[in-house]
Amino acid sequence: MDSSPLGILLTGEGSLPFALIHGESLVSCAAFAVEAADVQLVDPATSWESVVDIGEPFVVHDALCPMTPPAFIAACVERAEDEGRIVVAVRPVTDTVKTVADGIVGGTLDRDGLLAIASPVVVPASLLGVLDDVPSGDLVALAARLAATQDVVTVEAPPEGRRVTTLDDVRLLEALTVPPG
Repeated sequence: MDSSPLGILLTGEGSLPFALIHGESLVSCAAFAVEAADVQLVDPATSWESVVDIGEPFVVHDALCPMTPPAFIAACVERAEDEGRIVVAVRPVTDTVKTVADGIVGGTLDRDGLLAIASPVVVPASLLGVLDDVPSGDLVALAARLAATQDVVTVEAPPEGRRVTTLDDVRLLEALTVPPG
């Protein structure tokens, strides 16, 4: 049997992951991208011990990044393994971000120091022990937790790899991309 990275697809809560883009649900598009990157998806109920025992890189992909190109996911896996570091995909922040203190809007933050989490997050086989269980829930929280304890490398995701948070974001992403397949 050929070895391949293992992974999980986070679907989060609510109905947004099941919204349609190019006639397919976000979950379906994200699963297609992961599988096309030769990542073997595991059941979320799989024991973490069995994942660690297999000893392959582990990919955490978010259904809210449905149009992430398979080649980008594969490149993140390769980089994580080559460098032995956790890879976190990010996008630059383009919105104006203001500070707020005591309900009063303050100054503008420098966007150059800000990043928006995208997908995937890849844990190389050598660092699988930093996790206690199969990741679930929020990709942003996972990335923050890993970055607080590990030396992670951020990789800029392509524009089509952006994370959506509203139906308006889905419509924009649909206008910027072509159907998968």
